[in-house]
Amino acid sequence: MQLPVIIIGAGPIGLAAAANAAERDMDFIVVEAGGDAGAAVGEWGHVRLFSSWLELIDPAARRLLEATGTWTAPDDSDYPTGSEWREAYLQPLANLLNSSTNGSVHYNTQVTGVSRAGRDLLVDSGRENDPFAVHVHGPEGHQRLLGSAVVDASGTWTSPNPLGADGYPARGEREHADRISYGIPDFTDTAVAARYAGKHVAVAGKGASAQGVLIGLAQLAEQDPATRVSWLLRRPSVGDAFGGGDNDQLEQRGKLGQDAKAAASSGLVTNVTQFRTESVNLQDDGRLALGSTDGQQVSDVDEIIVVTGFRPDFSFLSEVRLDLDPALGSARFLAELVHPDHHSCGDVPGHGYQELAQPEPGFYVVGMKSYGRAPSFLAMTGFEQIRSVIAALAGDLEAAGRMELVLPDTGVCNGAGAFDAPDAVASTGGCCGAPASEPELISLGRPGQ
Repeated sequence: MQLPVIIIGAGPIGLAAAANAAERDMDFIVVEAGGDAGAAVGEWGHVRLFSSWLELIDPAARRLLEATGTWTAPDDSDYPTGSEWREAYLQPLANLLNSSTNGSVHYNTQVTGVSRAGRDLLVDSGRENDPFAVHVHGPEGHQRLLGSAVVDASGTWTSPNPLGADGYPARGEREHADRISYGIPDFTDTAVAARYAGKHVAVAGKGASAQGVLIGLAQLAEQDPATRVSWLLRRPSVGDAFGGGDNDQLEQRGKLGQDAKAAASSGLVTNVTQFRTESVNLQDDGRLALGSTDGQQVSDVDEIIVVTGFRPDFSFLSEVRLDLDPALGSARFLAELVHPDHHSCGDVPGHGYQELAQPEPGFYVVGMKSYGRAPSFLAMTGFEQIRSVIAALAGDLEAAGRMELVLPDTGVCNGAGAFDAPDAVASTGGCCGAPASEPELISLGRPGQ
């Protein structure tokens, strides 16, 4: 009997993997740590994506949903929020896949380990012929699932980069976690607004997510002028942090930068450059003081927002053989294609099973996680990854080796980018995706998952 493909994560890419498997009549099991489809996306559901619906629906998933005759496709030209992405697409797709004859979707199920059945990392003999054993903890306790292959689409959302400059949490970062948030808060939420309005907020990060935070805090300051921000930058100057402005070929990305620049120039924001956080200390008055590695201090801080990107979690993969780039933590052969020093989301070429292959045959890391710490993931690119990988697992190497990715004319996704109303969208805007990795996911949503 053919064992199923086990897919880790019921986010945009994991569900796309299941949809492609279903189209090929392959058995699959999707395991999701959250309580529903796109659980990670739901944590940044208030953020509007830079990508349009046209770029956020996997082709195989669209075909399956349209075949039901009950699914209403969103307008391709609209730009959804994370919540809209889940409600109109991810959850209906997950429900459909869960009711299929080929597979199932299991929620509240955390993967704790992946290995070859009966063989640890050291064993060579016959390794490639044995099934995978995926250890999970879910509603029925600890289970061991056997699979013919494993596709890890777990994303990076659960592993935000810390505030600390060394790549580890700063001294005091864990102790004061109740005063620190990671990602873009929903400033339209009454409770969230009350947390930050009238406070001194330190914001760490320089990408699109940080710009979105500056804009949100500026809007709060209109209601409570006592609100003030210390913007912590590791670079020696603000420089081109706001992008190309009027000269940006991506209109809405330029708008985001211009709005953030206006917020930073309003008197609300104090730029603190060359600040590499070493410590978070409690003052006598109960407020926080942040210390930099060079001795700088930012005092009297009430809240900290960290938007410095995300990283992959490989802790549950210690018994499978991986070949990862030592800097990015991406698939090694993918690193040069996605390195942020050389590429943005839109000029990463299409790639598939060959670039994503690991020394462990039948095991693939896909989606945001395949990029490691690179923030340039694009949902469309992830859908192409999955199409190729599933075709390869089905034995269709001709299809697997064929690149079908067609990016928009601008070279990147279009997008809303300003994290505001749909009418802010122009025909050429945006960048890659969600808040997760100074992106989006995320078109990942941020990221994700």
